[in-house]
Amino acid sequence: MAGNLLLTSPLETCSFIRPKELAAMQAAGMAAVRDLLFMLPRRYEDRRMFDRYDSLSSGAPVCLRGRVVDVGWKGWGGKGGKGRGRYVEAVLEDEQSLGNARFSCLWFSMPGIARMLCAGQEMIVYGRMKPYGKKLSMVHPDFELIREGEDNSIHLNRIVPVYSGRMGIPVRRLREIVWEALEQLSPEPEPEIYEFVPGVPCKTALRDLHFPGSAEARDKARRRFALEECLAQQLNVAYRRRRAEAVPGMQTASSSLLVRDLAASLPFELTEAQKRCVREIYRDMKARRSMNRLLQGDVGSGKTLVALCAMLLAVEHGYSAVMMAPTQILAEQHYLKFRQMLDKLDVPVSLVTAERKEESHISFGGQGGIVVGTHALLYGKNVPERLGLVVIDEQHKFGVNQREKLIAREERPDVLVMTATPIPRTLTLTFYGDLDVSILDGVPGGRGKVVTAIRTAKDREKVVKFVRDQLEEGRQIYVVSPLIDGEESRKGKAVTKELDEWKALLPHVDVGLLHGRMPAEEKEAVMKDFRNNRTSVLVSTTVVEVGVDVPNATVMIINNAENFGLSQLHQLRGRIGRGAHKSYCILMTEAQPGDEQWEKLHIVETTSNGFDLAEQDLKLRGPGDVLGTSQSGLKGVRFEEWLLDARLIHRGRELAEAILTEDPDLKSAKYRPLRFLLESGEMKRVAN
Repeated sequence: MAGNLLLTSPLETCSFIRPKELAAMQAAGMAAVRDLLFMLPRRYEDRRMFDRYDSLSSGAPVCLRGRVVDVGWKGWGGKGGKGRGRYVEAVLEDEQSLGNARFSCLWFSMPGIARMLCAGQEMIVYGRMKPYGKKLSMVHPDFELIREGEDNSIHLNRIVPVYSGRMGIPVRRLREIVWEALEQLSPEPEPEIYEFVPGVPCKTALRDLHFPGSAEARDKARRRFALEECLAQQLNVAYRRRRAEAVPGMQTASSSLLVRDLAASLPFELTEAQKRCVREIYRDMKARRSMNRLLQGDVGSGKTLVALCAMLLAVEHGYSAVMMAPTQILAEQHYLKFRQMLDKLDVPVSLVTAERKEESHISFGGQGGIVVGTHALLYGKNVPERLGLVVIDEQHKFGVNQREKLIAREERPDVLVMTATPIPRTLTLTFYGDLDVSILDGVPGGRGKVVTAIRTAKDREKVVKFVRDQLEEGRQIYVVSPLIDGEESRKGKAVTKELDEWKALLPHVDVGLLHGRMPAEEKEAVMKDFRNNRTSVLVSTTVVEVGVDVPNATVMIINNAENFGLSQLHQLRGRIGRGAHKSYCILMTEAQPGDEQWEKLHIVETTSNGFDLAEQDLKLRGPGDVLGTSQSGLKGVRFEEWLLDARLIHRGRELAEAILTEDPDLKSAKYRPLRFLLESGEMKRVAN
């Protein structure tokens, strides 16, 4: 049956949705038919052939069909569901098994189940069989009652979708609503972007997404919509890139005397990778178009020095340069380091933070200068005149709108964004395709080796002894805990309790505390004491993750390391090994050998390359966790497989480039809808 519903049709126009159901959907953020039909099943059940109880083993999820032969309260305690040991048991008979085998389903603390079930009912249950007492049982299975005469309904004898029950609408009812929406959907439900995606027609793909005839049909539909999301993303990227390339550059570099003088003043030589990246930036800043470049490197690869060289190129030609850092600690560190390094070059450096705002418009008296700051740069008169270069450190910590606010001005400055969180290649292609990329793939010489080791609670005394030995050699120690006081849970020990323990273990040693809730002045004082070696041990949360540079710190103890991702562990590890001494990263964990969490830590223990770890992290956690959904534009991505598929990304890029080559401004009637979507920001909605 063909209807006239479009994907853009408001849910209010769907007469098959009841008022309470509509309210629940709207409360969950659904507004249009598109939102309903892209509510993906969390799994599928093949109800053409059910599993048999007599051929099951413990552990694997199974789908069984059976008839209730008995239901009632079991266990000990009070009547009904009031006793702590009471549970509902339903005994089902699997008529497909030899001898009509019987099995039990158990529900704890769910008294309503007893009122729903009665002998003689047919039901479908999904869950894992686990030993309970002397037999295998399902504990808290998903279940669905079968109504009389519905063997030919949408709920049986097919592959059926199972949705999340988060809206309070029963799964069966959601299935019926989706089915009806598909029935009433127009054959061409959305002319916007779907017509540009080759392959399965949109309506067919949507049906296969929810009610596939086979696993192959479902996968083909997913791949079709994955390509669609990819095309939407790549059109965004390609369109932004072309528009950026059309913006005239300020041509802020034609010589590099200050860079030469800086290099001559350093007690070491720049690495070949640093020199290559400086040349790439220099070439961009000389060009007639604005620079938009991503500087990507592993921890400790020397990105800050490359960025300083770029800022000096701007300063030499009378322009100002701004570096925005994500934390006050990091901004302070950059400011102090730049002042020290530029002392003899007569280059002014200013600091702007929330606690230290400039009282008036920053001016360097007609010559160039450098401003280092935090988010405070986005407000008031904190951006200097003749802004030629914006450097954004740890760019993934900032939103796109924040970045645009800093660079949006009549004369667009060159832009250099940096990240010390290595980004997997497929994600670089996807989310940074509008930027040129420089990669720092070397580490400055003279750095000590970093050894990583996994340790458990039984090794605690050995770890403490090792810390004492390192302190006697004059070294400093980081101790990182994931939680602040008041957040303690099964995930780990609060940092304040960790502080008390280390003070007791090291009574004659100055132990400092650092966490994100401390006032800025206090944090600054703590870091200053640690930098100047007045504090030997710093107990901290992950506030030290980004950019903190104390060369004398050689030991990093990370408590409850299993609670961190691979890339975050690598970032924390990057705080040591910044001097000439051998350094040690100790991963304290409650995991045991053979556990999944132990294997994750073993990857960190045996892998020192951040780019390799980023690829592993992507496989383990998925793109959303690696990039951070709120900052990356991943929030609406539903078909994440394309983010892991370089071939699909290249296909999406080819389609996007073909469209923009045919019609660069998207002015033709054919492509005008795409231009509207791009300029209104609605392309993200299409990908949603």
